[in-house]
Amino acid sequence: MRRLVATALEEDVGRGDATTRAALAPELEAIATVEAQEACVVAGVFLAPIVYGRLDPAVAVACLVEDGAAIARGAALVQVRGRAAPILAGERVLLNLLQHLCGVATLTRRFADAVYGTRAAIVDTRKTLPGLRLLEKHAVRVGGGVNHRFGLDDGILIKNTHVALGGGTAAVVARVRASAPAGLRVQVECRNRAEVEAALAAGTDAVLLDNQSVDAARALVAAIGGRVPVELSGGITLANVAAYAATGADRISIGALTHSAPAVALHLCVEKKP
Repeated sequence: MRRLVATALEEDVGRGDATTRAALAPELEAIATVEAQEACVVAGVFLAPIVYGRLDPAVAVACLVEDGAAIARGAALVQVRGRAAPILAGERVLLNLLQHLCGVATLTRRFADAVYGTRAAIVDTRKTLPGLRLLEKHAVRVGGGVNHRFGLDDGILIKNTHVALGGGTAAVVARVRASAPAGLRVQVECRNRAEVEAALAAGTDAVLLDNQSVDAARALVAAIGGRVPVELSGGITLANVAAYAATGADRISIGALTHSAPAVALHLCVEKKP
């Protein structure tokens, strides 16, 4: 996190805030508050002390809400007190991060609410912005979702490309079982009943059904009959996620949680310290 913040500040501040340096007295003190301009689910407020601690350790930062809290328009997330120059220098980096992470958490909460009462969990994917994966997955979790693989090294997902290149489902699963590190869950992507049965016969730990219609997903979930957990993905939106959850699937993975979440409108209100 600290390395990410340092990189972001270096990118934005560079050799210094030329405008603030020229316009304001260096000793001028201010109070700034990050406020929500729309209702949202909070994520990432713990970054505020990291951002301002790097710019000026004397700046006092108070996180006013906890990650995962649902707040209304006008609610305050963070308050900062200290010299105006570092407060203004860190404004854009802090808001960029908070707006994106709150957006991820808010979208995740909407999906989680849409499937409430079913067995389905809303799950993220590896479709994250480079360098932001840990933060985005944190935002998914506080929004009510579940984290999938953090990287290619902490789980095995045998996709159609592996099956095609490796000589079929049975051969690939057997090779994986013989060579993969112990303890890694094996999941196989399937497109139809034949591929599902081949994956089950080969000993998969879970099945991923990709790009299925609701009716097709329901039929395949029924055919699997609880023998292994079932995940659905592809083409699932807020408009149809409840229907997919009603198929009896265990997990629904949504790439849009991280790659397409709308940024939440936040702003920094600054006033001269009395």
